[in-house]
Amino acid sequence: MLGNEEVLISIALLAVASMYSSVGHGGASGYLAILSLTSFALMEDDWLKQHAWSLNLIVAGLAFYQFRKEGHHIPSLSAPFILGGFPMAFIGGFLEVNEGVYDSLLSVVLILAGLRLIFPMDAGGPGSFRWGFLGCVAVGALIGLVSGVVGIGGGVLLSPLLIILHVGRPKQVAATSALFIWINSAGGMIGSTVSEGILLDSSTLLPFSLAVLVGGLLGSRYGSSIASERGIRVILSAVLLIAASKRILLVF
Repeated sequence: MLGNEEVLISIALLAVASMYSSVGHGGASGYLAILSLTSFALMEDDWLKQHAWSLNLIVAGLAFYQFRKEGHHIPSLSAPFILGGFPMAFIGGFLEVNEGVYDSLLSVVLILAGLRLIFPMDAGGPGSFRWGFLGCVAVGALIGLVSGVVGIGGGVLLSPLLIILHVGRPKQVAATSALFIWINSAGGMIGSTVSEGILLDSSTLLPFSLAVLVGGLLGSRYGSSIASERGIRVILSAVLLIAASKRILLVF
């Protein structure tokens, strides 16, 4: 039977999954933020990363399915980022990182994610900027490495770049981000498993997975029609920034 903390966490995870999946994200930065504000913050880094990636695989998979079904996926846009991202996410997941370094990197990512929610960006027309193929591979590789080290899928880092540079329309960016996140999460998960073994706790993962499954279904299909999207963004941003502050305090 779930305790009060697990129930509250599940509700929070459902809300995070709904919000993130509506823009093609898996939500790992949000899941890590939620867990960092609970007793689970005391778990080892690889435990947190493997659970965040597992939830990411569910939500990003649902998001990609929905956006692809609606015809928003452009394979040529996704391919170079995935080519660079997957192997580096594996390496990042495999690496053993000093706890202080991990907390610092995670704090930076949470802050970026929080600011991204406060200041959402609109994209212009597609194709007004072009990276070379190798440039896209390099960007994917860098984001993949950070994703593997921190325990995210990298969408919170990739999608702002694509939007700012007007590489595609928002829904095309969402589709690419969802696939990129799913592939990176799988790569990081494999790398961490090879390095540390499987650390998943089924009694914890099952209720959390059900929560994000419901949230992912709702967000990927109906996210754009949420009544108070701005309010939800502010609340989630506050959670991310508070969690980042807590991780920074742990470093010192």
